[in-house]
Amino acid sequence: MEQRDKERILVEVEHRVVDSYGKDSRRTEEAVFDTLYTERQRLKTESDRKKARRESSFYKRIYSRAVKANPERQRELLMELTRNFANEVVGHFDPRVYAVATRAVPPVMTALLNTLSPIKLLTTLPGGLDTLGDQLVIEGEVGTLKRMARRGTTILVSTHQSNLDSILLGYSLFRMGLPPYTYGAGMNLFSNKMMGFFMHNLGAYKVDRRKTAALYKDVLKTYAGCTMEFGYHNMFFPGGTRSRSGVVEQKLKMGLLGMGLDAYIHNLMAKKKRPDVYVVPCTINYQLVLEAETLIDDYLKEVGRSRYIIEDDEFSKPRVVLDFVRKLFSLDSRINLHISKPLDVFGNPVDRMGRSHDRRGRIIDRKRYVFKDGEPSFDRQRDEEYTRELARSIVGVFHQDTVIKSTNILSHAVFEWLRESNPEMDLYRLLRTGGSDDSVPLPDVYRRIDRAMKALRLLEREDRILLDETVKSKDTAYMASEALAHLKAFHRHPALVRRGDRLFHEDRNLLFFYQNRLAGFGLEGLEAR
Repeated sequence: MEQRDKERILVEVEHRVVDSYGKDSRRTEEAVFDTLYTERQRLKTESDRKKARRESSFYKRIYSRAVKANPERQRELLMELTRNFANEVVGHFDPRVYAVATRAVPPVMTALLNTLSPIKLLTTLPGGLDTLGDQLVIEGEVGTLKRMARRGTTILVSTHQSNLDSILLGYSLFRMGLPPYTYGAGMNLFSNKMMGFFMHNLGAYKVDRRKTAALYKDVLKTYAGCTMEFGYHNMFFPGGTRSRSGVVEQKLKMGLLGMGLDAYIHNLMAKKKRPDVYVVPCTINYQLVLEAETLIDDYLKEVGRSRYIIEDDEFSKPRVVLDFVRKLFSLDSRINLHISKPLDVFGNPVDRMGRSHDRRGRIIDRKRYVFKDGEPSFDRQRDEEYTRELARSIVGVFHQDTVIKSTNILSHAVFEWLRESNPEMDLYRLLRTGGSDDSVPLPDVYRRIDRAMKALRLLEREDRILLDETVKSKDTAYMASEALAHLKAFHRHPALVRRGDRLFHEDRNLLFFYQNRLAGFGLEGLEAR
């Protein structure tokens, strides 16, 4: 964010968070000691010992004062803890740095985020400066998004499969001629000094997912809401983290999502000329996912929830990322970023003029949703229900505008064959052993692809899914060949290998991951007809 707004937003965040505890001295005291406890536990696993000593000293000082503090002093200590979190989170934005960085994308941005020399990257990537621009297809309601950005504040919410997503979103906004968006990025993306400098100046603010204190989460949410009120467009991943299983998000995090409604009500109270906040879903769709192997392994080991953030996956290895990008470019692999139709903060569809519509298509006055006795007001129970409605609408749009790729369809065909050929095996045993046969007859795969395509075309006609151009325009053999080229191009072990007229399933975890993109669409029922 711009320096002129930074101090005002920081002050607003501090006071709002502390005021949310009201005059309840017990709640205030509990918040202080809960924060101290969770932070001191986290510091036991902090790898940066210098940072750990510095933060430990700060928390020891707060603790020594808290144990003998009266209610007024406890509130001051809560303010100090809040300020400490807010100062860590706050982003820094410099329009000059943004202009320089975005003119140099994609190779320089990619280099920054992978700690590689820009010169080396330019000489390594086929196509140089224009390669990412050619590979990235931005489609959908681009014009509508631009109009909403002029009418009010927009929140771009996206599906999330890879750490590359935030790079692609930032570059796409630049390509669309939109201003930079504020967004939260994991602390691991700031670990390199040069990368951290540019991340800050490209609109990012820090999010440390290892911090579990309720106070820290309140600071994050309030900070995001305040930036929206100050007119900063936001983007975030409402699923909270990358999809471990490969499935399109079905459950969203309510906290951050609800800050759009919070900002809208504050704007109405302040009688701002442009109070509206629009939520614009989008989907990012790959043939290959950089971290697929690590993500699916994490999911299958059922440690995704406890780890929450993976710090040692493929994205943390610069040469692996470079190899992945090179393989995508050499395969002419398109990445589809699909911009969906906007919603209001209650989950209602919004037209090109910024007007909300009910389920029957009638124009509605959205302000009346939050008015009480003629004035805008907050109502916790009501507002939480509105946010749940918004989440349901976003999930529906995510599924409707997911672009299905050939890798998803081929993996689905082979995995369904494995399931049906080994009905007595549970999922984990099937993934571990591969069942009774190490390969699938190619004619069987083609028949299953044709059956899946019949169901997928029906879903597309009903506007329940999108199909990649290759999937729609090429025949079954071409589609399978394209998918095979991708599935054996990058991962350590190819998911599938063709030998003669049979496909050998070499990595069933990867097959499971890629076929999971089709989960939740009711495909099995349609195929059985």
